[in-house]
Amino acid sequence: MNGPKIIYTLPFLGGIEITESIVNMWIIMAVLVALSVWLTHGMKIRNPSRKQLVLEKLVSMLYDMVGDTMGEKYLSFVPYIGTLFLLSIVGSLSSLTGMRPYTGDLSVILSWTIVTFMLIQANNIKNHGVFGWLKSFTRPVAFITPLNIISEIANPISMTFRHFGNIAAGLVITSLVYGGLASLSAALMSWIPNDFLAAIPVFQVGVPAVLSIYFDLFTSFLQAYILCMLTMVFVQCSGE
Repeated sequence: MNGPKIIYTLPFLGGIEITESIVNMWIIMAVLVALSVWLTHGMKIRNPSRKQLVLEKLVSMLYDMVGDTMGEKYLSFVPYIGTLFLLSIVGSLSSLTGMRPYTGDLSVILSWTIVTFMLIQANNIKNHGVFGWLKSFTRPVAFITPLNIISEIANPISMTFRHFGNIAAGLVITSLVYGGLASLSAALMSWIPNDFLAAIPVFQVGVPAVLSIYFDLFTSFLQAYILCMLTMVFVQCSGE
């Protein structure tokens, strides 16, 4: 509700705050690296194991998605798109373990979209040259150049608030409903003379789980997919 907690402040450069989001993200990155090492260990050309077959299928699906969306010449973006999707989906789903999802932190999503924005501009320059890139802001007519610049800057901002807003809203709504159900349980069960039975949060059973299916599962997958799709579309369009 109040944003990520500040766990430690590094005593230099005016104080660098190490927040809960940073710690959780490093934990998840370490888990993903360890999982990647385990999944790719002992891979064979003949008689592959079941985990290798599953991994190859997932990688093939990722390559197909990038190829169908961006074209064959952009397959070099597969590692970035895959990493972006994993960090997004696993970060959002981390709330199921009791961790605060770092995708509910505006600065985390903004850093991702800034990297995407830089890739878009770099791809534009690579395909059209510096002068072609500058000229693209004057199309179709020169007098709308300011609008084209604003539109270009607005893309990463809109991507940031779309992803952050949905995850953060889920955190807030779930917290409010959970707290409200706890108060309702306490009020209606207070008449029971047995302290043990009166302390049972009967209204907190079931409803939070239903909310979790939507906010933690459906929304997490949806926002990760949208973020990756927008990244691919914007990068591909910048090369045309």
